[in-house]
This record gives sequence, C-alpha cells and structure tokens, in this order.
Amino acid sequence: MGLESGVKKLGFGLMRLPKKGRDIDIEQVREMVDLFMKNGFTYFDTAWAYAGSEEAIRKALVERYPRDSFTIATKCAAWIDCKTREDAIGQFETSLKQTGAGYFDFYLFHNLGQNRTAYFDRFNVWDFVKKKKAEGKIRHIGFSFHSTPEELDTILNEHPEMEFVQLQINYADWENPSVQSRANYEMARKHGKPIVIMEPVKGGLLAEPPENVAAVLKEAEPDMSCASWAIRFAASLPGVITVLSGMSSVAQMEDNLSYMKDFSELDRKQHETIKKAQDALAEVRLIPCTTCNYCAKVCPNNIGISGTFTAMNMLTLYGNMERAVRQENWGVGRLGKKRASECLKCGKCEQVCPQHIAIREKLQRASETFGS
Repeated sequence: MGLESGVKKLGFGLMRLPKKGRDIDIEQVREMVDLFMKNGFTYFDTAWAYAGSEEAIRKALVERYPRDSFTIATKCAAWIDCKTREDAIGQFETSLKQTGAGYFDFYLFHNLGQNRTAYFDRFNVWDFVKKKKAEGKIRHIGFSFHSTPEELDTILNEHPEMEFVQLQINYADWENPSVQSRANYEMARKHGKPIVIMEPVKGGLLAEPPENVAAVLKEAEPDMSCASWAIRFAASLPGVITVLSGMSSVAQMEDNLSYMKDFSELDRKQHETIKKAQDALAEVRLIPCTTCNYCAKVCPNNIGISGTFTAMNMLTLYGNMERAVRQENWGVGRLGKKRASECLKCGKCEQVCPQHIAIREKLQRASETFGS
C-alpha cells in the first residue's frame, strides 16, 4: 500500500494558526485539534520556519494525545540563516525539541528549487536525513517545491530516495504559467511519487474569492462554502496523500470537517463549475501573494511586503482607496514594518518567493499608489 492509502484527505496546516494579540492562541488551537482528531483526521503539518508553530502543536497535540494516534510532518529550511552544515542539520534537533514528537512521520526539505536547493547540496542534508530515517527518527522523507516541472524532474532523477512531494495545487494555479500546478503534479505522478497538496485555497484567496467567482460557486451549490470547492478540487486528484488547509479559526475547522468527513470526489458537473470559476477568476488581476512571508525572512530592511500586497489587492477588488489605505496602515505600519517606498530593491525577496512575484516592481507601484 502506498503513502496515500489510509490517510484522510484533509491535513491541518499549521502556518496560519489563530492569534491572540501577537501570540498564537493555544486554547483555540487545542479546540481545533480536538475537533480534527474527533472526526478521524490525523495529519499535522508544521515547519522549523513557522514561528511558534512547533511549540504550539506540542502543547495542543503531542502532550495530550498518544503518539501513535497522529502524524506529524515538519521541514528543514537550510536556506534560512545557515552558514554551516551544523546550522542546517541542527534544525532537525530543534524541531524534535520544539514539537516533543520523538520522531517525525514525514520530514521535508522546505521549498526546494532554484538557488535554494544548493544549500541542501552544500551541507549534504540528503545523507543526514537518510541516516535519521535508518535510526527511526524519520519515517518518510520528501520535500516541498515551488519551481518548474523541469527542475522537479531533475531533483527526482538525482534523488529517487525522496518518497513524496509537497506541491502548491489549486484551481486558480492549475494552468498558471508562474506556478505550473498541473505540470508539477503530472511530473510527480510520472515519477510515481505521492503528493501532499499545499495552498489549496491560495492563502485564503479562494475562500473569499472575487464576487464574480463566488457567484459562480454559490449558484451551483448555495449551501457550500467557497473554500469547500477549492479543497474538494485538490482532494479529488489521484495520488494525493492529503490536502493541507491552513485553518486559523474554529469556524474554518468546522466548515472543512463538514464536507471532508465523508468526502466524495467532484463529479463531471462540479468540474464544469470549477472551469467556470477559473474563467471568472482570470478576469481579475490580483497580486498572487499567499502571505507565506518567506520574503520577510530574508528582507534586510523589514519591508511589510505581504501587508502591502493585501492592501493593493483590496483596492483592486473593491475600488475603495480609503479602505485600502486603512488596510496598509494596519498590515504594515502597526505591525512595525517599513513601507514600500523604503525598499532597497536588492531582490532577495524575489529569490525565495514561491509565487514568483516581481516584488520590487509591485512595491514600486504600491509606493506610488499609497504615497508611502
């Protein structure tokens, strides 16, 4: 039986956990974990790079449930602040300590592709994870990926020991030439690798899509949430281990569980609705930021990139400058970030952006728009 057998098709992505002020709301996370587990779901996805996430899942899950009742995936980001091999492989022990998990069911190289892969090569993290797997500290090894199908092909040819791939797949990016969801999915399938799906709702965009897209979905199924269409689309693909949803409230958890508890794949008519939604979405030109904030981890001048892009998208969607300015003030200034006009144009952000956004160009436009 493959990795995709026996795992329910909804995973709890732990990058966007609920906050109380600036801290993760552990009590709400516990409530969400309890609902998730009660309904038979067991896959939890975190990462060394997700601030506070590993500690939160220790408190909400690991310290409260038997270890064999759940599955934990975490990730090594050798391209973040690693100057030596010890820095890179040290993330593994840090993650073990922060999660208290004892071992990891799934251990991933975080965001392979482009210049980031070279860090894992230089520090030979490949052999390290194979050693940890042999020791029983890792059950399955794989990687998350946001680059081209050609590069994915190269990595899988050079490292056939990788057991699975985590890919950004959603109906908005299925044919997006910058993301190439379909082409990357097909490449992973060509190599016989099962897939964990991330960003099925594209950082929340498909949970609250533009009005013309929402109208298509609501006309087809008035009682189903827009997010449900995105997650069911992803979960209907063959060869999928699970679909990660970065839930940040009990309400989002309850909605996801309502249709994924007894999941049925989309039928022909529902796929036709998805095609109509794709066509409607193509009419709206938004900055494809998912607020992953990888850019923030490498920006030397603390620019509020994702907050700026959220405000720009709000202006595009609603045409309300006053509302967009308020959003920019809240999402940038009040969070202690610098504004778009202070960008140094060094380009480090663009090297790590999973969405391949021309960040410097968009920040320049934002600076002109908001006068910041």
